[in-house]
This record gives sequence, structure tokens and C-alpha cells, in this order.
Amino acid sequence: MVLAQAEAEAVEAVGGFAGGLYMRSREPQLLLLAVIAGLPSDMFRHWWRMHVNRPFPHSEAYRTGQPVYLGDAEEAMRRYPQLMAGLPFPFGSLYVPVRHGRETFGIIGVLRPATPGQPVDEADRRRIAAVAARLGAALAAMPTEEGRIEWNGDPLAVTLPSVSAPPVRFGSFDWDLEAGTVSGDDGWCAILGTRRERLPVTVEELAARIEPEDAYGLWSVAGQAASSDRPVTRRLRLQASDGRPHLVEISGQRAGPEGGVSRPHLTGFLVDLGAGPVVAESADRLPHGVCSVDRLGRVGYANRNAETLLGKPRSELIGRVLWEAVPWLGQVAYEDHYRSALLSPDPVHFLVPRQEGWLSVSLFSGYDGLTVTLSPGDRPAYAPGSVVAPGTGVGSPADRAVALYRPVALAIALTEAVTARQVSAVVTEELLPAFGGRQLAIYLLSERHLHLSWETGFPRGFLNRFDGVGLDAKLPGVETLTTGRPLFFESMQHLARAYPGIPLDAHVGARAFLPLIASGRPVGSCILGFDQPRGFSPEERTVLTALAGLIAQALERARRYDSEAALARGLQDGLLPHRLPVVDRLETVARYLPGTQGMDVGGDWYDVVETGSGLAIAIGDVQGHGVSAAATMGQLRSAVRALAVSGHSPEEVMTGTNRLLIDLDPGQFASCCYVMLDPETGRAQAVRAGHLQPLLRSPDGRTEVLDLPGGVVLGIDADASYPVAPLHLEPGAVLALFTDGLVEQPGIDIDIGIERLRRTLAEQGGAPLADTADHLLNEARQHADRPDDIALLLASRWVHPPGAEERGEAAGTP
Repeated sequence: MVLAQAEAEAVEAVGGFAGGLYMRSREPQLLLLAVIAGLPSDMFRHWWRMHVNRPFPHSEAYRTGQPVYLGDAEEAMRRYPQLMAGLPFPFGSLYVPVRHGRETFGIIGVLRPATPGQPVDEADRRRIAAVAARLGAALAAMPTEEGRIEWNGDPLAVTLPSVSAPPVRFGSFDWDLEAGTVSGDDGWCAILGTRRERLPVTVEELAARIEPEDAYGLWSVAGQAASSDRPVTRRLRLQASDGRPHLVEISGQRAGPEGGVSRPHLTGFLVDLGAGPVVAESADRLPHGVCSVDRLGRVGYANRNAETLLGKPRSELIGRVLWEAVPWLGQVAYEDHYRSALLSPDPVHFLVPRQEGWLSVSLFSGYDGLTVTLSPGDRPAYAPGSVVAPGTGVGSPADRAVALYRPVALAIALTEAVTARQVSAVVTEELLPAFGGRQLAIYLLSERHLHLSWETGFPRGFLNRFDGVGLDAKLPGVETLTTGRPLFFESMQHLARAYPGIPLDAHVGARAFLPLIASGRPVGSCILGFDQPRGFSPEERTVLTALAGLIAQALERARRYDSEAALARGLQDGLLPHRLPVVDRLETVARYLPGTQGMDVGGDWYDVVETGSGLAIAIGDVQGHGVSAAATMGQLRSAVRALAVSGHSPEEVMTGTNRLLIDLDPGQFASCCYVMLDPETGRAQAVRAGHLQPLLRSPDGRTEVLDLPGGVVLGIDADASYPVAPLHLEPGAVLALFTDGLVEQPGIDIDIGIERLRRTLAEQGGAPLADTADHLLNEARQHADRPDDIALLLASRWVHPPGAEERGEAAGTP
């Protein structure tokens, strides 16, 4: 696949050990991991989705179209602290957008060894940029029925080419037994490190390359083959040209007479098995277990002691992912250890509890994978007896690694969440994986009752019975809030004993009930559920309690946001027209869709004004967001309305509004498109000030982007001129004015968005104008995260007056 090949090329081009290729998806604000190279995908599931507006290098490269190069962890921490909070390991990284023309398809990312204090050199930048450019061209040339290349599935895991394991090699030879000389082909020469021009070589020269203890075997093969018609095979240790002892296999058979000459010849093959079998024999003699694991976690080799310590025969280990073949090595508490070994050159050591006792595990990293060593370990100083199920990984020093950086990532992510839903989503994405949780429920306090605000992982409808319970209910979620004490239950049996008669779901795992209290004020309760019984170490209890406080503060802030946002939207709604005028022969429809990121109101506006000269149609967009932008928007709309009603020409309306904005000096500028239309004749005059070109759909369905001349945006130049262009709106034609929020998407040229809108408008045919407006906004409505407001204004002249078909009437033609 072209994506996998490109990612592998990029990793190899800059000396990396892993990488990921993100592609745009059907959700414009979301990048999805399409290829992960050199890393197990499930262990990095948290990174499968990347929002384009998050503070990560992948997102910045996609948004800006500019590459991001990070030489080491210090530079990454300084520029992208949230990246390093989630992956606190010493690596360097490169992120390059995959583009073709003005279209951005995704991001190629490569992880490689850190170069402290040294920036990524220019040669590496050129090499990875070339790979990204080739991929962009290939994607642009791909035919697609959708009209847009995107990724909407799970990532493909790719194994990178090995650079350390020598391939198995073959060569053929001819041994003249009477002359005592040997010749061979290119493969034979390569194995022995001999040049072709030096052939033939004497048998003595060949024997000198054989390990002394095995040299006799060479003569043994010759003797047996010469006295028999059957082939003879023997394994010998050869001192290869790379200086390592390689295991070779020589197969020989007596050759028949050629050309009437009966000189005895021995012909056969030489197979270089590499150093692998030699190493394997040595590893079997070690007193501890040894496994070789590739970068996707698959076991390539396990010695005899590894079989014993893991309790699995080699047949059940080889080819399988280690932590899947041995589930008690796959606990969430150990994931950070594996990630550390895969992303850092430093060895990693940790202890694992088993039924038979503690196991000491060490991980040693290399380009091709990990070497895992296993040996019986001593019981650590901290190993509580509260562990219900040995092997869960809870209560060991691994707990402390879990608690180190995930809470930091949660804290940073919570600072960016502004709505209650976003806070809950962050807790789901960050808190559950950190502690191995599978279920989450958040209840918020309102009028002395707890109401379910968010749930995930619980059986459908199970939590409904607890929705709206009062503070006098005998339930752990209530008690944890009223007492301010977290409650931890190592199993469902413990929970049932503490609260007899409490309804339980089908899970048999543990539960943690956390009070959500912000600055002494009760906010609600948080419930964490686990699939398996488990203990909770003192470190975990402390961290979870502290995190509950952060979650409570974030939820309290979100509540204020909700009320303030509602107030702000109400203010903005008051500045926009509540209804549009109804006039003969012309229908107008407007739609406004506020942005969802942040609580500042935008400056998008529209208006339709009846004047003595016809109907004035206007749309505009004030730069920026917030109360200042909304206030400027209100002033501009009032100015346009006043100038239009007083009979000024379109050019005068625009120049007068421009001067007013400059006189007000709000430190902002605005775009605007103004059309004066005569509903009777369809003749119109249009003027633009830095605004997007309108669309016009003719009665026959042909839809075009108009090419109206225009001037600079309002508020820049007091002497700016705004040329007027004539238009004609035929009966049945539709004129569409809109703001950039409808067509602009991060990483995609705005012209692509305009073309998509043009096609959508063309497909509407003779649909009612209100339905057309709704359809144009349908895609935007589906995106939960919209960085900008959207305003849309449609105008259409009647073919028939509304209701004419029912009355059997026909409208007059202009």
C-alpha cells in the first residue's frame, strides 16, 4: 500500500526507528492514524485520533502546511508540553505535511534517536520532504469516487525492514578432488569473502576459514561423497568476512565424468545460516529467560528458560505478541514500560507478581525490537496484601510509573476543555487508560440531587436507576460526595457487603467512587469501573483523589462557560435580524450557525433591507471573536441599514461604512458583500469589500462562482474605492452569500471548500429555498468542533408565487 511504503521510506530516510502517518478523515477537524510503523498499534491507541486544533506538532504541521522538527525531548517539552506529558521519553521527531498543490492530505511523522542540542540537519529535512512530496503526488493522482482522499479506519501496523539480521545466502561450488582446488559462483564467493578473480582456491585455503574444531568435517564430506553416489550434508562453523562465526551447511555429491575425463569432482551448495543458530544455542545455556521481540511485540525467539518462566512452550510464543501470549505481562500497569523501551534507548526494569512468586523483567531496546530477559525476583519492599488477583500488576512499583505522567497529561488537557462534554471526554481518554479502567460515570449535583451527566462502558440503561437520586440515598456515589472521602472497593463482593441490596451490573471488577469538590463546593461524583478485581495502592488513591479535584474544577468552569455562552449567544442573536422582509417576486432565507470552540461570540452577520430602490441584501464578517467583534458587527449592520434606507448607491453604502469603521477605530477590520436587487426585473448591482465571491445557480441548474470586482476589506484605507458590478437574477435563479466558516477547513485550501459548496448548491435543483439552506449547512452541523461561525443568505426570484399551484394561478413574468 502506498501509505505504508511511504511511511517506511520516511523512517529509513532520516534514520528513524518508528513513525506514524496521519490522514484527514470525513470529520474535517480530525486526523486519523492511517499507518503506524515500528510500534504496536494497540499500545499507542491513545494516539489514533488527533484533533487539528490541539497543541501537538502533528496538528500544527497540518494546520499551517509547514514542517515541524524536534531534535530532542527538551525542545519538544518547550514547544509542545502536552506531547511530552503523554510520551515522556528522550526521542527526536519530524512532522512533514503531505501536500500536493494547495491540498493537504495528512502528516508523515518519524521518531528517531534524540540529538541533544543539535537541530535536525538540512539533509534529513530534504529527504523526508521528498518522501512527503512523492506521496502527495501519488495521492492526488488516485481516482476516487468520493472526490476526496481520506482515511476512516483503524491504523495499519507496519514492520520496518531489518538492518541487523543478515539474510540467508546460497552459493554453489565445484571441488576438483584430484587437483585440490575449489571454484564457486558469486553467492559462494560472497559467503567466503573471496573475489572471483582469485578462483580457484586451494582446499587448504578453504579449510583455513573453517573453525579448527570443524575442519575435519570438510575432509569427511569429501571422503563420504567420493565413495558414494548419494549426497552428503554437514554443518560447519565458518569465520565469515564480517568477523562473526556463521553456521554454514555444505552439501556435496560426486559428479559424473565430463567429456570423457573421469577426474573426480564434488559439486554442491553452501548455505549461510547466519549467526542466529549460534546465538540460539548459547542463549539456551543461560540461567535466565531470554526472548527476542520485534517492534510490533511479536516473539521471534525464546530460550528454554523463557518457556519455563512464562509457562508457555515456544510453539505458543513464537510469532505471537508477547503480552497477548502471556496475558499477565499485558496489564495496563506495564504498558508504559513497553512504551519506554520502544521509544528510548535506556534499559527498562520492572517486577511482575505471579502465582509462583515475583518475576524480574528487563527490556533492552534496539532498532529491530526488544531483547527481554526474565529471572525470578525478590518480593519488593512495597507489595500490599490487598491485591485480590495476583498478576494484575497492581501494587508493584509499576503503579508508580503509571502515576507519573498520565495525570500531567490529564491536567493539561483539562485546561483546554471548556464544555462539560469536553471535560468528560478528556477524562475518558486520559484517566481510564492511565489506571486500566473500563467504565466511567459522572454525576453532577443540582438542587440536592445527582444527575447522570456522562457514562461509558456500563451496560445500556443500567445507570438510569441512579439518575436524580437525592443526597439522602444510601449509595456510594452519594456518600463519597457528602463525606468528601473517596471510596475504593477491590471487588464487587466488597461493594455488595458494604452496601447490601445495591444493584450490580454483570462486571466482577473493582470500583472507585471519587468526590468532585471544587474550592470546597460540591460538584458531583465520579465512578471508575474495572473489569477485574484489583487493589488500590496508596499512590493510586492519592493521585485519583487529586485528579478528582482537577476534574471538579474543570466541570465547575464548564458550568460557568455554559451559562456565559448562553448569555453571549443571546446577545449575538439580538444583533441579528429576527425575521426577513416578505416582498413580491423574491424569497430570502438566512441561516446562522455559531462556532463551538470557545465561548466568544463571532462577528458574522447578514441583513435584508427594504429600500425605495429595491431590496438590499448584505452579509459580512468582522475579524476576530468576542464582545468587541459582536459590538463592531452591530455597528456595521446598523450603518449599512441606515445608508441603504436613505437611498445611497451600493458604492456609497460601502465607502460610507468603511469610513465609519475607520472613525470608530475599534482595531478591527471586516469584509462585506452588498447587493441591491430589483425584485420586479431581477436587475441588481453588487459591491464587495474583501468578502468571498457569491454563488449563482441559474434556473437550468448551472452553478458558478461569480467573479465580481471588489475593494479591500473595510477599516483599512479611508480612500478605498469599491467598484460596482451588474447582476441579473432570472426567475428560479438562486443567489448565495456566505461567510468563510462554511467553506474553510484546516489543512484544506478554501477554494476546495467553495467548489464543494458550489456542487452541493447545483445538486439541489428546484428544492424549496429553506430546504436548500438546510442542506448546505448539513455537513457543518455534523461537526462537533467548529472553530468559526457560519452565516448563509439565499435569495431567489419566484417562478410562481407561493401557493400559486394550489390556486391554479401563474405568476406574471418580469
